[in-house]
Amino acid sequence: MRVAYQGEPGAYSEEAIIKHWGDEAQPVPLPYLQDVFAKVEQGGLDLGLVPVENTIQGSIHLTYDLLLDSELTIQGETILRINHSLIVNPGTKLEEIKRVFSHPQAIGQSRDFIEKYDLESVSTYDTAGSVKMIKEMELRDAAAIASRRAAEVYSMEILAEGIETHQENYTRFLIIGKGKTKPTGRDKTTLSFITEHKPGSLLKALHTISDQGINLLKIESRPLIGKPWEYIFYVEFEGHEEDLRVKKSLDDLENVTTSIKKLGSYPQASFLG
Repeated sequence: MRVAYQGEPGAYSEEAIIKHWGDEAQPVPLPYLQDVFAKVEQGGLDLGLVPVENTIQGSIHLTYDLLLDSELTIQGETILRINHSLIVNPGTKLEEIKRVFSHPQAIGQSRDFIEKYDLESVSTYDTAGSVKMIKEMELRDAAAIASRRAAEVYSMEILAEGIETHQENYTRFLIIGKGKTKPTGRDKTTLSFITEHKPGSLLKALHTISDQGINLLKIESRPLIGKPWEYIFYVEFEGHEEDLRVKKSLDDLENVTTSIKKLGSYPQASFLG
């Protein structure tokens, strides 16, 4: 099974694939999140794995936007503990470092460490890609923030580990693919909807979930392109779309919204934080 992810070998997304499937999956690196969706949609790869939420930096909004425009559905999820390392070319000393390269999410998650050492932060497209870059450029005044595995992949040196601001640092990844999953008894459903732009519309929509005794797990809003100050709402709640209570909720939701899209019903990830 070939699974696409955004980034370079050694990226956290690749680590999440290995953690979730082990030897059953072959991770396939791609430059951008859009590429992950496109390759799976075209049938060149079996599944994709994309980050959707971090416990420090919050949601990855581009993932939500791509889900809305894609024919792919959410097939599952997995959660990875994120432990950031400060990685350098072998022999580089901490006092030599002036700049630190990494993905914006990793920079935000390590803000206290960066400010403590008065380092210039430079955003790049990927954590592991930053390690690869400073190695290829032989930079001695720079470091990268990435995983221990990235340091091993590129034969680099770790100066500090656990540099994230909060130790409870987890990222949730979605597994995307074609088709639907069967109920497991411990599922969640993700969907998007648009309501009329008038008082009480969102409340009516949420009541369709609570009236069925369904536990709402998350709600997120994104701008509705072309209609300033109007929004698309994304919700996650417990249950599978084939469950009777969820079916009733979805039927009622269609009556109080102007648009609805089911993004997937899938097994919930176990979280042992």
